[in-house]
Amino acid sequence: MSEPLPGVGVTPLSGLGTARWYRPDERPDPESVEAAAPETERERFADAQAQAREEIETERENTAERVGEEEAAVFDAHLQFLDDPQITDGVDEAIEDGAAAEAGVARAYGSAIEQFEGMEGMMAERADDMRDIRDRLLRILSGGERMDLETLPEGTVLLAERLTPSDTAQLDPERVAGFATATGGRTSHAAIFARSLGIPAVVGVGEDLLAIDEGADVAIDATNDAVIVDPDEETRERVTTSRDIEVRSEPVETADGVEIEVAANLGTTAELDGAVDQGADGIGLYRTEFLFLDREQPPDEDEQFESYVDALEAFPDGRVVVRTLDIGGDKPIPYLDAEAEENPFLGNRGIRRSLDEDSDLFESQLRALLRTAAEGDGRLSVMFPLVSTTEELDAALDAVDAAAESLDEEGIEYERPELGVMIETPAAVMMADELASRLDFFSIGTNDLSQYVMAASRENDAVAHLHDPLHPAVLRAIHRSVEAAHDNDAWIGMCGEMAGDPSVTKLLVGLGLDELSMSAVTIPEVKAGITETDTESAEELAERALGASTKLEVRETITDSQ
Repeated sequence: MSEPLPGVGVTPLSGLGTARWYRPDERPDPESVEAAAPETERERFADAQAQAREEIETERENTAERVGEEEAAVFDAHLQFLDDPQITDGVDEAIEDGAAAEAGVARAYGSAIEQFEGMEGMMAERADDMRDIRDRLLRILSGGERMDLETLPEGTVLLAERLTPSDTAQLDPERVAGFATATGGRTSHAAIFARSLGIPAVVGVGEDLLAIDEGADVAIDATNDAVIVDPDEETRERVTTSRDIEVRSEPVETADGVEIEVAANLGTTAELDGAVDQGADGIGLYRTEFLFLDREQPPDEDEQFESYVDALEAFPDGRVVVRTLDIGGDKPIPYLDAEAEENPFLGNRGIRRSLDEDSDLFESQLRALLRTAAEGDGRLSVMFPLVSTTEELDAALDAVDAAAESLDEEGIEYERPELGVMIETPAAVMMADELASRLDFFSIGTNDLSQYVMAASRENDAVAHLHDPLHPAVLRAIHRSVEAAHDNDAWIGMCGEMAGDPSVTKLLVGLGLDELSMSAVTIPEVKAGITETDTESAEELAERALGASTKLEVRETITDSQ
C-alpha cells in the first residue's frame, strides 16, 4: 500500500474503485487554429454561444431536479458570464485583429480567469466558472465531444486536476465510488455537489495526485481526508464496509433517552420529497432566497405563502424553520441592483438589507410567513440571518409586529411563529444572552461562524486549514451560544455543514445542541449516531474538546472517544 495522499475530505463517506482520469484540456492549441475572415469567425463565435447557452440551460434544469436548486443556481452565473460584454468584447477585438474564434475565447476568458484567481473570497471561485465557460466554448468551436461522465463504469474513482460545476453535476452516485481532485477546497462547487449527491470526495490533494496511474485501485477515505493507492486488505475492508443504515422516519433519542431533532436543509420545495425519504424530522433551514433567484421580479406574497405552506404540509408532525431573505455576499439577486462591494461577506447582506433597501420585500415575506403559521398541523419557526446587534433584532421584531398589525386590519388569519436568529458572527456570540432573552431559538451557521471567528474566508483555498469548526475558538463560540440559549429557555440548533458530519455527532450531543439540520443524504447516519450516544460520555468528550488548545488536539480527542 502506498502512503496516503492527504487532502480535504468533503463528505463523511468512503469508497473503493478503479481510477479513471478526466482530462478535458486535451485539445488543439487555440492559437494554432487558422482564422477565416473576421465576419466568419464572429458567426462561429455567435453559434458557439448559442449552443453553449442551450447546454447550460439544460444542465441547470437537470441539476435542479437531481441535486437541488441551490447547486443549480451556479449555472445562472454561467449564463451571465457567457454574454458579459467585458469578456465578449475581448473576443471580438481578438477576431478583428485576425485571430480565430478559438484564440479569441482563450485570450478573453483566460484574462478573466487570471484576474479572478488573483482575488480573494467568493470572487476567486469565479475563476472555475470562467474556466467552465471557456472550455465549453472551445469544445464546441473545435467540434470536440464531451466525455460522458453520466455513464462512467460502475466502481469508478474519478481523478481530475479540477472538476467544474458542469462536470460534477453529471456524476451518478450509483456508478462513481468517489472522486479526488488536485485543486479545490471544502466550499468549491465540486465539494458542494459531492455532499448533495452523497459521493465520497477528497479535494485539494495537490500534484501528488497526478502520479496515480489510470486503472489503479484507489480508496477515497473522505472521513480521514486521504486518497490511498493500492490499499491493503485492512483498508479495503474499512472503506467498503458500509453500515446498514436504517432510514428512521420517527424522531430519535440518545441511548439514555434525550431526544434530538434531526432536520434537513433545503432551498426549494422540489427537495421536500428527498428530505422525507431520508427520514428528516422537519426542515431546519429553508433558504428562501432561492424563491427570488432565476426570475425577473420577486415572488409576491401569495406565491411565497403557497411555497411555505407546501413545506409545512410535508412535515405535519415536525418543525419547519424558515430563514428570511439572505442575499448579498455570495447570493446577489440581479433585479435588486445591489452595488458590488469590495468584500461582500463583510458588507450589506442578510438582515441588514431587509431592514433597509429591501424592507418592502421583508414586509411581504413576513406577512406570508405569519399567514403560513396559521395553516396546517406543522410548527413554523422564522429566523433572521446575520443579526449582530440587539438594535437589528429589535427592528426585525418590530417589523413582525407591523406585519401582524397589517394582517389584523385586513381581517386575514395569522399566527405568530417561533422567532429566532442565526448565530453566524462573533458579535452574535458575545451578545447571545441579550439576543436569547428576546427569542425562542438560535440556529448556528457553522460555515459563516467559522470564517468570521477565524478571519478566514470560506471561499479561499489558501486559508482552508483555518476554516474549520473544530478549531477551539469556534467550538468555544458554539458552547457559549448553547449556554446562552438554555439559560434563557430557548432551544438551539445547528444548520451548518458541521451538523451533517457523523464523525462529530457525539461531540455536538455533548455540547448540548437540541437540533441538527443538514443535507438530507447524511440524515440516516447522524440519526444512527445519536441512538448510539450516551449523553454523559458525550458531555465528557465535549469538556475535553473545549479544553484543547489546537485543532489537532480536538480531532485526536474525538478519535480517541470512538
